Amino acid sequence: MTAPHDTPMRWWSRPLRVVTAIEIGLAATATVVMFLCVLLQAAQRYLPFEGFTWTGELARFCLVWLTFVMAGVLVTMEGHISLEVIDLVRNPLVVRFVRVFACLVVALVGAGFAVEAYDLMVSTGRLRSPSLRLPLSWFYALPLLGFVSTAIRASVAAVRFAVRGVPAAPAATVVGAE
Repeated sequence: MTAPHDTPMRWWSRPLRVVTAIEIGLAATATVVMFLCVLLQAAQRYLPFEGFTWTGELARFCLVWLTFVMAGVLVTMEGHISLEVIDLVRNPLVVRFVRVFACLVVALVGAGFAVEAYDLMVSTGRLRSPSLRLPLSWFYALPLLGFVSTAIRASVAAVRFAVRGVPAAPAATVVGAE
């Protein structure tokens, strides 16, 4: 007996929840820090002393971290940008093939970006950001985490679609349904 399509495979469920909670926690922290930095930047305009130069840099870093850390979560939740027109095709084998192929492409791209993020972590050496003096190897750590997560989650999704198939679209949205 197989589980419903909208639930992850049993062995994948617990680690998925833990990793998702960590990624969402990191993203929430980046969002709050970004908000506070932008708020501080706005307030600095009205202060009688010179402002802090690091607030803009940290806000930009947080935006990058937020984007890449959440990439894997969006793959799992199917919240990433996608073309859903294939879901309207009536042939389930075509839909399954296209969805598996798309997940494999996302997994390969995520793995390629993870390799490049790792290379940037290793090759930046002593380089530091201008205002924060943050080692750039640290800057690339969260994108690396996001890309590895994306590659793993897309690979698991490809296997899930290949084994279980793709959930059927509601009858009202299927082309030719009445």
